[in-house]
Amino acid sequence: MKIQAPTNCPSCSSTLEWRNDLLYCENTACEGKSSQKLEHFAKTLKIKGLGPATIDKLQLESIFDIYEMDLDLLTELLSSEKLAGKLFLEIEGSKSASLQEVLPAFSIPLIGKSATAKLCRVLRHLDELTVDICEHAGLGPKATQNLMIWLREEYFPYYKSLPFSFASTASEVTPSNTSMGIVCITGKLSSVKTKAEAERLLVEAGYTTKSSLTKDVTILLNESGLESAKTKKARDAGISIETNLNNLIGVN
Repeated sequence: MKIQAPTNCPSCSSTLEWRNDLLYCENTACEGKSSQKLEHFAKTLKIKGLGPATIDKLQLESIFDIYEMDLDLLTELLSSEKLAGKLFLEIEGSKSASLQEVLPAFSIPLIGKSATAKLCRVLRHLDELTVDICEHAGLGPKATQNLMIWLREEYFPYYKSLPFSFASTASEVTPSNTSMGIVCITGKLSSVKTKAEAERLLVEAGYTTKSSLTKDVTILLNESGLESAKTKKARDAGISIETNLNNLIGVN
C-alpha cells in the first residue's frame, strides 16, 4: 500500500513545504514548533524540571516567558512551593551560561555544539560576529548564512535582551588585543571594497567592531568625509574620528 505524505502540519494545519525530501512547517507561530524549541532550549542549558509537561503546565510560548516568571507565579502554576523553588533556582542558574552553552540552544540550523566551539575560539562576544569571522572559524557557507540571518532577524532585535552575557570563555584572542579600541564604521569605505572586509582587518589587528554607535565605542571610522548622523553624535560624545582604515591597522 502506498503511503500518502501529509499535506498539513498536525499542530497548526499550515501547508507543509518540501525541502530536500523532507516536509517542514514554515509557520513561525506554530505551537508545535514553539514547544519543541523550548524543550530543546531547556535541555541544552540543562534546566532541570523544565520538561515538556512543565512547559505545557506553565503555558510557556517563548524563551522570554521562561525568564519573566518569578517564584510566586511558578508556585501558583505548579501548585507546589518545593517544585517551584527548585525550578526557579535552575532558571536563575542558567543565566550564567557562556556563549558556548547558550548559542546551540536557539535551534539555529547547522549551529550546534561543534560549530559554536569553532566560533568561540576566535570570538569574544556575539556582537562582534561577522561573515569573515565565521569563515575564519571554519564554518561552511550554509551554516554562516543561517547564523547571520538569525543574528540580524532574531538576536539583535529580540534575544540580545535576554539575561545572558553572550561572551565566549574559550576565545584565543589575546587579552592585549582588547586594549586597541572599539570601532564603529559609518559611510562608504574607500580603502577596501566591503564593510565585512574592513571588520575582518580590524578584528585581526586587535580591535572590536560594533555596528552601532554604542557608549563603549572609542573610534568612529568615516572614510567618506561626509557629516553623517553617527559622525555628529561621535563628535559630540568626544569619540575619536578616523578617516583612514589603514591608519588603524598599521598599513602605510
